[in-house]
Amino acid sequence: MIAATDYPTLADFGYDPWWLMLAKAVGIFVFLVVTVLAGILIERKIMARMQRRLGPNRLGPGGLLQSLADGVKLALKEGLTPAGVDKVIYLLAPIIAVVPAITAFAVIPMGPQVSVFGHVTPLQLTDLPVGVLYVLAITSIGVYGIILAGWASSSTYPLLGGLRSTAQVISYEIAMGLSFASVFLISATMSTSEIVGGQRHHWYLLLVLPSFVIYLISMVGETNRAPFDLPEAEGELVGGFHTEYSSLKFAMFMLAEYVNMATVSALATTLFLGGWQAPWPISVWDGANSGWWPLLWFTAKMWCFLFMFFWLRTALPRLRYDQFMNLGWKVLIPVALGWVMVVGVIDQATRGQSDLVTSLILAAAGVCVTALLIYAISRLSRPRPPDSAPRRPDGLEPFDPMAGGFPVPPLPGQTLPDHPLEKTLAVDQKGAP
Repeated sequence: MIAATDYPTLADFGYDPWWLMLAKAVGIFVFLVVTVLAGILIERKIMARMQRRLGPNRLGPGGLLQSLADGVKLALKEGLTPAGVDKVIYLLAPIIAVVPAITAFAVIPMGPQVSVFGHVTPLQLTDLPVGVLYVLAITSIGVYGIILAGWASSSTYPLLGGLRSTAQVISYEIAMGLSFASVFLISATMSTSEIVGGQRHHWYLLLVLPSFVIYLISMVGETNRAPFDLPEAEGELVGGFHTEYSSLKFAMFMLAEYVNMATVSALATTLFLGGWQAPWPISVWDGANSGWWPLLWFTAKMWCFLFMFFWLRTALPRLRYDQFMNLGWKVLIPVALGWVMVVGVIDQATRGQSDLVTSLILAAAGVCVTALLIYAISRLSRPRPPDSAPRRPDGLEPFDPMAGGFPVPPLPGQTLPDHPLEKTLAVDQKGAP
């Protein structure tokens, strides 16, 4: 097993020469770009197989060059700028969206300390005492690119997409932040490298299972991915906030989306799945957590979450906006807040007890709260009981356009109920001279 001294801590950062820091930064950028190119192709392949299609299979062996060809095509297409846009903000919005997505990866630990041309350095660009909060803050800035893109386009549908994104990110970042709080309590740190070091003996997934489930749901909503891709719902907002964008500017928005997927997946790996540490039974091997091998385990865990994104897009339909907001405000936030209080009480009540006792109590409480969370989600998604109002003489049930909590037009054979204001106006018109 890896020695405790090989786990990076905050004291191990800040001593790299400039060329090594530059090499790390370039390496992270290349890693993210390759992840995006591979992710787009693999997503299309997975969706095709799940829908009994072939998917991309023309460019390169088995279609391997399809993503690269799409990127070249977007870069070479004519960039159109609609009349009436705020050009400065219109051009800055894609940059604001993509730059925070890339810089957030700076504090993600991808491996232990390794030797690079004689210099011992962690496989991580840098770390901060509040590294996790740094990721949360940087990813929050990216939403301004979406909002400004919708506003600067001077078009109705992009503006509606930007407004939806504002409410969506605010709602689900609260639940995401509360899911982090329980990890901070049991690890006593906000440093990403030290959080990974605290999972030497057991992953935090086993101790704070409700936080993991809440984070999984929140990270899908945070990245605007299906079934929560409401800021760019094609069926009702054409293309959403990027409707008026084309060519390389559109490609930057797509790059930001997939890089954000990689970032939240890497953060889930760091906080809940032991980071770069090898899973059991590979961890039994003495050299599994040393050298460059942990980079492989980290990448494999991250791709498990990316596969979940692809699977959800193929398997689930898009939620209505009211269902989406109800899930965030009525289920995730209250349960996350209550779970943080439970973790705090257990942490204080078990002071002086062995780590095994504390871990068993946390795990048992986590299973109970997770069951409560699943029950609350199932109750929220349960259809409402049929209306108990009497049937109409023609045998049709009375039509209520707001029965499902969302206004819908009447179907053929259904009529809207009389509005009380219409009856009042009719009486007034009859009595008017």
